[in-house]
Amino acid sequence: MEDFAAGGGPPDLAQFQATMLAIERACNENQMCMNSAAAEATIVSLHQSPNPYLCCRFILENSQLANARFQAAGAIRDAAIREWGTLSDEDKKGLIFFCICFVMKHATATDGYVQNKVSSVAAQLMKRGWLDFTKSEKESVFSEVKNAIIGMHGANAQFAGINFLESVVTEFSPSTSSAMGLPAEFHEKCGSSFEQDYLQKFYCWAQDAALGVTNRIVECRETLAEDRVCSAALCLMFQILNWDFKCAGDPLDTSNNRINHEIAMLRKFEFVLVQPGRLWHDVLISSGHITWLLGLYDTMRAKCSVDVIWFDSPLAVSARQLIVQLCSLTGAIFSSDNGQTQEKHLLQILSAVLKWMDPPAAVIAAVRSGRPDSEILDGCHAFLSMATLTSTLLFDNLLRPIRSYGTLQFLSALTCEIIQAHGVGNNEEDTWCSDALDILLETWNVLLRRTDIEKNVLSREGSEAIVILFNTIVESHLKAAVNSAFDELADSEHFHASIAVRDERLASYALIARKVASVTIPFLIRLFSERFSTLCQGKGVTDPTCILEELYWLLLISGHILTDSWEGETMMVPDELQTSFVDIDDVAQHPVVVLSWSVIKFAEQSLDPDMRTNFFSPRLMEAMVWFLSRWISTYLMPTKTSKSYSSTLIGRTVDHSKNLLLTFAGEDNEGRSLLDIFVRISLVVFTSYPGEIELLSLTCQHMLPALVRRKNVCIHLVTLDSWRSLSNAFVNERILFSLPSRLQRSLAESLVGSVSALKETEASNQYVRDLMGPIATYLVDMCTKDSVKTFAQQPDILFMVCCFLERLRGAARATESRTQKAIFDVAVSAMDPILTLLEVYKDQSAVVYIILKFIVDFVDAQVVFLTPKDMATLVNFCMKLLQIYSSHNIGKISLSMSTSLLNEAKAEKYKDLRALLQLLTHLCTKDMVDFSVASEEECVNIAEVVFLGLHIVTPLVSMDLLKYPKLCKNYFELLSHLLEVYPEKVAQLNADAFKYIVLTIDFGIHQQDSDVVDMCLRAVAALSSHHYRERSRGQEGLGAYAVSSYGPEGTLQEGFLSHFLRLLLHLILFEDFSMELAGSAADALLPLVLCEQDLYQRLVQELIERLPNPSLKPRLAFALQSLTSSNQLSASLDRVNRQRFRKNLSKLLVDVSGFLRVK
Repeated sequence: MEDFAAGGGPPDLAQFQATMLAIERACNENQMCMNSAAAEATIVSLHQSPNPYLCCRFILENSQLANARFQAAGAIRDAAIREWGTLSDEDKKGLIFFCICFVMKHATATDGYVQNKVSSVAAQLMKRGWLDFTKSEKESVFSEVKNAIIGMHGANAQFAGINFLESVVTEFSPSTSSAMGLPAEFHEKCGSSFEQDYLQKFYCWAQDAALGVTNRIVECRETLAEDRVCSAALCLMFQILNWDFKCAGDPLDTSNNRINHEIAMLRKFEFVLVQPGRLWHDVLISSGHITWLLGLYDTMRAKCSVDVIWFDSPLAVSARQLIVQLCSLTGAIFSSDNGQTQEKHLLQILSAVLKWMDPPAAVIAAVRSGRPDSEILDGCHAFLSMATLTSTLLFDNLLRPIRSYGTLQFLSALTCEIIQAHGVGNNEEDTWCSDALDILLETWNVLLRRTDIEKNVLSREGSEAIVILFNTIVESHLKAAVNSAFDELADSEHFHASIAVRDERLASYALIARKVASVTIPFLIRLFSERFSTLCQGKGVTDPTCILEELYWLLLISGHILTDSWEGETMMVPDELQTSFVDIDDVAQHPVVVLSWSVIKFAEQSLDPDMRTNFFSPRLMEAMVWFLSRWISTYLMPTKTSKSYSSTLIGRTVDHSKNLLLTFAGEDNEGRSLLDIFVRISLVVFTSYPGEIELLSLTCQHMLPALVRRKNVCIHLVTLDSWRSLSNAFVNERILFSLPSRLQRSLAESLVGSVSALKETEASNQYVRDLMGPIATYLVDMCTKDSVKTFAQQPDILFMVCCFLERLRGAARATESRTQKAIFDVAVSAMDPILTLLEVYKDQSAVVYIILKFIVDFVDAQVVFLTPKDMATLVNFCMKLLQIYSSHNIGKISLSMSTSLLNEAKAEKYKDLRALLQLLTHLCTKDMVDFSVASEEECVNIAEVVFLGLHIVTPLVSMDLLKYPKLCKNYFELLSHLLEVYPEKVAQLNADAFKYIVLTIDFGIHQQDSDVVDMCLRAVAALSSHHYRERSRGQEGLGAYAVSSYGPEGTLQEGFLSHFLRLLLHLILFEDFSMELAGSAADALLPLVLCEQDLYQRLVQELIERLPNPSLKPRLAFALQSLTSSNQLSASLDRVNRQRFRKNLSKLLVDVSGFLRVK
């Protein structure tokens, strides 16, 4: 296979034949997975052969195996890109013409992927020579293609020509172009030139091709080839409109508040804004192009409506795809007439799209009867696109010129029908209803979530449409609840789907309801009251299952309407609810208050044992606790805010309405009694539902944290008898010891956190001692027994130890200034027992992990409060813990383990290592935040314990384990802390330890996670800065580790400074380096350059000489010279100089990234 080259003489047909047979054999072996290594080597040798063009042409024209022809086309591409500089101009054009002629000649071939490959090769070679070819040379290539596209060589050649143009557009688009090993600047110039000179031409050619076959298609006289031509042309037009236009020249006109641009919603469904600029006005707007396209689809739809298969045909799909894309047309392409032209454009498309979906009931019935769903889904996408471009008022008015109702009314009717169809759908494969509903709900989100949409903006008809929509939503879901009440399936669509999906839809329903809250909330009040009354009246007489299912759903939707999601935010009363009831003066009549009381009174019934037994299933309790958790965070004793006084009557009325919602459950009203009810409910959950993990989780991790989140609530909470009962149960009741360990932690955190608001510090500390002291006492008593190693292995003792450790961890996480002393004292009393437990349970990985996590959280919470004496106690304890962990070889893996055991051991080791890394990082932060002055006797050597931990951890942190993102981040967080706080200690490490640090930093700098890269750059900056400062004082700094040296075998061992100077220069100049990291990179690079100025100059010279393009060398030389000489840079590491170097490096990256980074 060595002689693939054609050589300079006549073609060697025998050699070509032998090569073709070898490639065919290799392709067959690859396909059948026979001798794949040898087969792959044969194919690779073809791709790597010099000058293989004649041989590859022979294979393309003579092989009967499609895969062999595919490989031959790929080999032409690889060789031409590789040898481009040595090919003559005639050879370059000859290769392009050969590929184009090949696809034209074989346009009827059935192996489409080979045709596409050859077209792609031609397109890539065309791009490779784009900046070298003259305008006439480009025209000579494209003129042949144009002749084919307009039909001069038949329909098949027409299709092949369009296919080639698709490949060209793909290659010139920055997001889809192929790698060629050329600077990014080359790709940018090609893309810009192509957009300016040819993109619009290609669109017009595709349009002409489609127009040329339209008549025959409309008259039903088309052939299969002509149908392919039309659909391919429409696909090409769609692809061109997806282009990221750079030459439009005109920014978006934001002065027209009727036109909006909410791009995020489009991107969610893989659509984009189309902004080609005013130069495209004639092509797309004034030429009648859109009228033709809509007419084509409308005519074909009318002719083929009885043929349901047609709706999914390539022609129908591509036409609809282009129509929907044109909905997103915006920007300077429209005249500056306050959006009138764009509004006419949207109305024109809307008029056509309505035919796909009107009347909604009939269309949905047709789809349910077998018509493809693609048309109605495309119609939904069209509505979403229009909603993103228009204000809510404009969107509603779009339809009024041609209908007696607004767009919101039609959208409401359509959504209602989709919801009803979704409610009765039982086929798991029938997902179109769910997809359509998701798109329509996103459309409603766009329309109703805007700041410009206030009550007076919606028309009366629009408001009524939203009311009808919400009523339909509720009725449909209540009906579904009744129908599924007796289902035994665990995956009931309405209630057992993904919680995230369910909540996302409920949040959309809530947004709809809030816009007409004056109607929807009274509606919910009536429904909830009716169900509650029916439940009470039928007690012991009728089966309550159906009503309970309805109440379950009403709890969920009510919770979403009355409250917002609590994730990561301070809960506030939704604005719409504060402003929707300005005419209500009596708090008892306020609909939000009435609905809240209705639910709370229902929840209070769970305190009655008889009612609880008959009605409150675990699942209903879950919904109730979920509702109460959100409601508590929003309405219960909200923090007082500064009052705003309005000077107008309307403003004062709104303020009064807001005040009603912020005070009806306040400290001066019903707040305290409600607080008692909620605590009693939580007690009921613990005592009556002990095995319901989801319910217990909601109580421990959501409702109780909501109760203790605000200090003004805690002040009342700790005075309640019910809260004291909960605290006593926590200490004494065995049933609470049965909670899973994570819930023990959460419960302890809430109980300890509740006393943070007490005025007297001693009272807070005494509460903590009473709560957590028995745990420490139990552990001390247990660990002082001689038989502890024996009886500690009993399952019940093991479980109890885990519970106690998790409780201690929860208390540690709740540490505040008032409770810090008591928590520290409890933990100190348990330190020796914990060390004993670490030895006793050395083979119980779960217990070891819990111990480590407790220490991690304890150190993290305590370290900022501790005096030097207490810090010494903590450091000594951590030192002993690390020594015990190390002495038992905990965390090591035996290579003799089976694969399954090895994987399990890796998982446990991974968790242990993360905990140890976090512990060392928290200890390290003490020296970063502690500015107090301690006496020599009190001084604590934190560095000693930290480096002991590092010595233990380092051998266990393999490169494979660093591929775990969380562990990787923890490791480099510790490393960056260490090198920033104790750089002088690093220089004292032995050679192997220092080498490992260098290797891991090198590894981290090349990671994708920008946080990891940033921490590695900070580590390099810390060490190199330390070395530079020490050398400036005449000290050694990093000593031998800083400079390169020769090893025992005569091999060069690169020093820290030279290694990272070389690495960082390559990283920032030639790799895909994020500008967000430029500051950290500058901080690392500056001390390296100052330390190794001679090496820096040599590296700069090497970089310049390596550039293959001579014209780029002066640009790079000037940029690198400016890096170290401009902006009054000095040989200092002070803040001002570092800021100057940061600016210099940022400018360098902007100047050189275009021509240095290759693709």
